Amino acid sequence: KKTGAEGERAREGIKINEGLLALGNVINALADDDRLAKGEKVHVPYRQSKLTRLLQDALGGNSQTLFLACVSPSDTNASETLSTLQYANRA
Repeated sequence: KKTGAEGERAREGIKINEGLLALGNVINALADDDRLAKGEKVHVPYRQSKLTRLLQDALGGNSQTLFLACVSPSDTNASETLSTLQYANRA
């Protein structure tokens, strides 16, 4: 592990990553234009995490959401930057 987190901090990091994964799933479901164009019903998994439940009103309906990805120009953070850009592209 690059962070060196152990115990409670490691569990907290895991929960944060689970929330971000669930957020990506919700954004993908809301942006699934192909299925919406066909008139298919799209399930939006808001209940996957506390984060998505809290953001449900801000993400759904007629709202517009901005996704901001913070990246680093440093070579030492290249893997995190790549991971962040891949997540932003997926979302």
